[in-house]
Amino acid sequence: MKCLLIVVLALGVLVQQGRSTPNGFSWVNPGSQNLVSSISKKIRHRTFKSASMEIDVGYYIYLPPGYEQSENKQRRYPVVYNLHGGRPGGEYKMIAIHRYVDAAIRAGKIEPVIYVFPNGGPMSWYNYPQFSNGRGEDVFIKETIPHIDNQFRTISRREGRGLQGYSQGGRGTTRIMFKYPELFGSTAPGGAGFATEKTIQENDGAESEFIKFASGYNAWDLAKKYADRKSAPSLRPLIWVGSKEANYKPNLNFMNYLDQLGVPYQKLVAPGIGHNAGRIYEIRGDVILEFHNANFKRLLAK
Repeated sequence: MKCLLIVVLALGVLVQQGRSTPNGFSWVNPGSQNLVSSISKKIRHRTFKSASMEIDVGYYIYLPPGYEQSENKQRRYPVVYNLHGGRPGGEYKMIAIHRYVDAAIRAGKIEPVIYVFPNGGPMSWYNYPQFSNGRGEDVFIKETIPHIDNQFRTISRREGRGLQGYSQGGRGTTRIMFKYPELFGSTAPGGAGFATEKTIQENDGAESEFIKFASGYNAWDLAKKYADRKSAPSLRPLIWVGSKEANYKPNLNFMNYLDQLGVPYQKLVAPGIGHNAGRIYEIRGDVILEFHNANFKRLLAK
């Protein structure tokens, strides 16, 4: 809570002072190539020029074994977008989980899949026009995804596209999956701060004295709007959380809310784990990976 308070106050000062973006934020992670070489040769950093902002946007991408082989040059792969945490965060966060993906593919536990680690903008997956170049959601949906589909051999339709994230990325995953269910066939929000999303809902978009979002722009209202849609594509998200983290009870509350709305979901609790996506992957990552794999196989078989 102390760290959250510091972030909120810092952002508030920035807004009051009229700065364009938070200190230290960049749409391209500094030192990206050095970070890649220090972590793994199986992941690479790339950028694209944003049409809306006219600046470069960074992302990391993991390509599965065999992707570069000539015999697979016509093969297309499902893709999972992993939304980072932090506010502001950066595309470098959570890239280490590609090791679990790679190991599962090589062991034959899941089919080959591409993982993308995009940049969520200065307010991490929110559209926040109070900041210059602050539309993180729009850049992801309207620019990052089309770029990836154009540059790599993805299955560029809902049946082969997944979405997940942790912490702020879990919040973003929840909002985005309910807002754009036509785009994602497999979704898994983790460790999301649903209590903060509830505060935003109950205060007409205000998260704090300094931070204000558009009315209705929160996980609770978007879930209700999705549930009220008669012809919305079916979502059955995997909601994952550590049993020892502060967000555990709010996650249970949100799942109870989905029960009331009649929105099905799956539940994954990592026993004894606090707010740490890496530790959850150590003991329950296979469940998350196999969840996406099963969804892709089911949807693509239709």
